[in-house]
Amino acid sequence: MSTVTSFFNETRAQLGRLGLPTGDGESVADSELTFDDGCHFRIEVPTVNSAQAAETLLSESRRRGFTINRVTETRGMYRHTARELRAYAELGEEYGAQILMSVGPRAAYDIGAGVQTPEGARIGYRLRGQEQVVRAIEDVKRGVEAGVRGFVVYDEGLLWVLHRMRTAGELPADIHLKISAHCGHGNAASAQMLEMLGANSFNPVRDLPLPMIAAIREAVAIPLDCHVDNPKLSGGFVRTYEAPEFVRVAAPVYLKTGNSALEGHGVSPTPCQLDDILRQVEIVTEFVDRHLPTARQTPAGRHHVPVAG
Repeated sequence: MSTVTSFFNETRAQLGRLGLPTGDGESVADSELTFDDGCHFRIEVPTVNSAQAAETLLSESRRRGFTINRVTETRGMYRHTARELRAYAELGEEYGAQILMSVGPRAAYDIGAGVQTPEGARIGYRLRGQEQVVRAIEDVKRGVEAGVRGFVVYDEGLLWVLHRMRTAGELPADIHLKISAHCGHGNAASAQMLEMLGANSFNPVRDLPLPMIAAIREAVAIPLDCHVDNPKLSGGFVRTYEAPEFVRVAAPVYLKTGNSALEGHGVSPTPCQLDDILRQVEIVTEFVDRHLPTARQTPAGRHHVPVAG
């Protein structure tokens, strides 16, 4: 059934002239984009909040015969010692996986009580006050010193600053800036804005249906990060059968999977939960292979290549 009505044609035409989709689409077209290596998808495991957990996931996935391309820490860099940050970075080199670390100071750690209220929860993890921007930049610099080159960003202003510092040579040119789902963006116009501000990949809100995801892909060239499953505190949904569809309409795409084994985002997985995460990654890999056999996953060790048409 079409999601686009015949109403609002003038507004739709105006959006088209801006280079944006005119709606979520009558049909969900195949994406024609890939990563520069010609591959369509990569596997990301989020909420990996200790270097020990990262090592278990990467070593076990290799032993079991499937690939985890990206590991994402979500607690925040300033909650880890410098030794732990170095351990994450070394694991990325050893296993050929991209390591993304979250910028630490953000709303959930601030002294302001607003974020704890029903109204404040809608602002996401954005930074409050310029001192928090200063501290966030310091957190990124500390991560860079430890060998980290991928950062999860929760604030559009911080994204813009980090991108300008990267362009000016004040931060390494090869750092990857990923926009978190906690920023709360879920439409093509927002995605295009974030790409213009310097985002290297974009995680839309977790519960978008395929036509909305397809419209975002139409608007941007950077990789999308799509949740296949989610912790209970973020809805607890499991969209395994949609994983091949995500690849079809959103390539190049990171399939974020595994943290349905967890209660929330700031926890450290237990050994039992790590095994559940690995099982979910293996299942998602199987489903993509079964239902979209033409899709190719980036092999381990090739995570630094950018996107191409």
